[in-house]
Amino acid sequence: MPKDTPTPSNDNRQPTDRRRIRSYTLRQGRITESQRKALEDLWPTFGLETDQAFDARAVFGREAPTIVEIGFGNGESLARMATDAPDTDFLGIEVHRPGIGHLLLRLREAGLSNVRVYRGDAVEFLANRVPDGGLSGINLFFPDPWPKARHHKRRILNPDFARLVAGKLKSGGIFHAATDWEDYARQMLEVLRDCSGLENTQADGGFAPRPAHRPPTKFEARGERLGHGVWDLVFVRR
Repeated sequence: MPKDTPTPSNDNRQPTDRRRIRSYTLRQGRITESQRKALEDLWPTFGLETDQAFDARAVFGREAPTIVEIGFGNGESLARMATDAPDTDFLGIEVHRPGIGHLLLRLREAGLSNVRVYRGDAVEFLANRVPDGGLSGINLFFPDPWPKARHHKRRILNPDFARLVAGKLKSGGIFHAATDWEDYARQMLEVLRDCSGLENTQADGGFAPRPAHRPPTKFEARGERLGHGVWDLVFVRR
């Protein structure tokens, strides 16, 4: 590249690994024999490993709305959404092997072909592998709340992340978050309100009722047992 040619920039790019505080900790966790075998046998079918840019049409073999779910846990809600929306493609991102193995088993049981799975850092994947304006939706359901004040800096939804999300959504694309921690919900709402690329779908500028397409999760049920509320936030790309 000639010296006077400007280097392409990406305003949505995140800080490097060395500088960015991760929103998760890697832990092995208990993995069952069936989950382990699913990782061996089913990953070639559902797993995404290429280092190239994410091309949904090439991955799924069709033109369809594409939704990314960040941190899908055990994958039950993701499998349910994919079952209920066969004309939509889903990419689930998770770091923990037991949850991935569980989802792979569910995908085989349900005979689903509209889901792929990526194991790794969701922020890095979005920033470096997903084309701008390429997604119809991004879901962030019950992320780690990091409840201690000194750990709030680890919460995934911060101003940088909100700008990243806005850049990856198509015009009219939806960012949907949910949490059962009220202080995190209010922080999310403040951050998203301040993001110029996103607009609240609620006329009053507040939280949204749980949309019918989001299945209740085990985390939601746990929160309800503990007396927690659940807060949904649904924002649209301007």
